[in-house]
Amino acid sequence: MDKQPGVVFRNVGQLYFPQIRVECHYSLTSEHRWSSSDWIGIFQMGWSSVKEYHTYTWAAVPEGYTEGTSVNYWAVFQASYLPRPSSAEYQFVYVDKMGRVCARSRPFTFCAPKPLEELETLKEEQDEEDGEEELLLVIPRAQLLQSRLEQSLRKQTALQRALDEAKREAENEKEACQRARSEWEREREAIKEEITELRDNLRQSCEMLKRLEERHKDATYSQEIQSTELRKLGAEKTENQQQVQDLKSELKVLADREEQATTELQRLKERMKKMSTQMKHDEEKRKSLQAEIDASAAEVRGLQEQLEASDHAAEGLRKELRDLGVQRSHTHAELHQARLQVAQLTLQLSDQDLALREERATWALEREAYRHAAEIDKKKLQDLKCELQRKEEWLQEERTERDNVEAELGREKELVNCIRQLDMKLGIGHETKSNGTAAKCISPGCSSEKEALASSEPPRSFSLEESITSEVSAETLNQSEGDDSSVDAQEEKTQLSKPQTGEDKQLILPELVNPVLSELADSPMW
Repeated sequence: MDKQPGVVFRNVGQLYFPQIRVECHYSLTSEHRWSSSDWIGIFQMGWSSVKEYHTYTWAAVPEGYTEGTSVNYWAVFQASYLPRPSSAEYQFVYVDKMGRVCARSRPFTFCAPKPLEELETLKEEQDEEDGEEELLLVIPRAQLLQSRLEQSLRKQTALQRALDEAKREAENEKEACQRARSEWEREREAIKEEITELRDNLRQSCEMLKRLEERHKDATYSQEIQSTELRKLGAEKTENQQQVQDLKSELKVLADREEQATTELQRLKERMKKMSTQMKHDEEKRKSLQAEIDASAAEVRGLQEQLEASDHAAEGLRKELRDLGVQRSHTHAELHQARLQVAQLTLQLSDQDLALREERATWALEREAYRHAAEIDKKKLQDLKCELQRKEEWLQEERTERDNVEAELGREKELVNCIRQLDMKLGIGHETKSNGTAAKCISPGCSSEKEALASSEPPRSFSLEESITSEVSAETLNQSEGDDSSVDAQEEKTQLSKPQTGEDKQLILPELVNPVLSELADSPMW
């Protein structure tokens, strides 16, 4: 593949007039290393050495030229140094500081304009005091064409500068957009990290709630074990009527405490209902926040797609500009075509300038939208933090409430231990009294077996009554043993159907306690 030349001559004509200065237009590519010692000479065709030039001028570059970039410029040969009109062919030759030939132009000749055919008449209006007067100017056609060509070239140079400026502005806008996009990406990553942290905190809170529920289940299991022990102890109780009368006051106190415990359990039930309602509300709010976050992510993706579309549009504009530059390099063969294309380039440049302004305004709106979306996401994160703090405060209140309940259960356990000790004492007294009664029945002074049965019947009635009371209390803690409680209730009916003695009438306290225990049995454990 041929190597791309470092210097290219442009718009080289076939004929030049030595009476008018000649402009040599050339392009320096990025491959060429320009030096202030580079020069351009006019050589007659057939030359063999760079010293055989007819005239030369230095190859200049525009101000602000950077080495390694492409640039278009021109050199001027004054009319006094040009060859005389003849049929000899000449060409432009670009020579660098080392004496190497970098580029050659196509051949051209110098000729004199014909007197009549090459003259043009121009009308020029001149203002006078009385009116306007038209002046006729006769100039060579070559001079007219040369002046128009110079004017077109100046316009082209101005347009090229404007085009380069527009390219630089587009590159600057693109860099600014890329910086804004990278900043937005960093902010989005920070928001994602905060959301992940909040989700982890929420997951930890849920795990803590599960652990609390497991602890509550363990406490319930321990209560069931204690209720089983109480049921066994109640089956072994044998108290007498006199000891029940002595313990009436204590049982009343216990009944009051049980009523307080019932009230506390009811309050805890209501509290749990409120807690469940609050948890449902929090879950719904979390779902709505998640939906808003998803919507924000979809909006961000849409904005990214718009930004990519704008980048593609800018790339298309750059391609169009490059195509226009290529087309412009081949449109100066004739002067009429050059003027038409200059006008077309002017219109296209104005359209492109308008498009660039519209894209700039669009990018500004997109940046504002990005900032607004980031502020909304920050507000949502702040709301999530506040909600998480409220959850933690609620969990702290629940821990305090659970500690209070555990303390209350500890006090109840102490009361159970006291009852157990009293039951053991009462069981020893009842056993001693039963032995004394049996001795009296064996002695000759005993009247009959019926009296012995009559004297032993009241304690049996109280023992069944106390067993029923303990069974009902156990039923509130373990609902799976309903069959045993129904059997005990049947025995209670059987015992109550018997004639009551004076001692049976004093068993009023258990009958008052039974409704409270049945109400506890109807309510759930938690």
